[in-house]
Amino acid sequence: LQVVESGGDLVQPGGSLRLSCSASGGALDTYAVKWYRQAPGKEREGVACLSGSSGDIEYNESVVGRFTISRDDAKNTVYLQMNSLKPEDTAVYYCAASDKGRYYCSSYAAYDYFYWGKGTQVTVSS
Repeated sequence: LQVVESGGDLVQPGGSLRLSCSASGGALDTYAVKWYRQAPGKEREGVACLSGSSGDIEYNESVVGRFTISRDDAKNTVYLQMNSLKPEDTAVYYCAASDKGRYYCSSYAAYDYFYWGKGTQVTVSS
């Protein structure tokens, strides 16, 4: 499986972006897909997860109500819709996939995600 992120950009606070995680070599509906982000000088953190086997979804508390993860099986793509963006959302966003097949997103550790993209930069600034 290979995944590629796109959609990062410079946006003003309060704006919106939609990130895409497009896959080849496998069907994303059989994988758990998680968005991570890493800001300069900070540790990588999980943002949102969608479990392929169950459809379970989990969000980082800091993005609840603002970000939405979804999947288009016809396009083999997972999206991260980001609304009401804040400067603290500035980071490189990575898409990662796991073929462990667990039911709940909370069952996955970072090391379970074998397939990673190279990231896309999101900058929120006026």
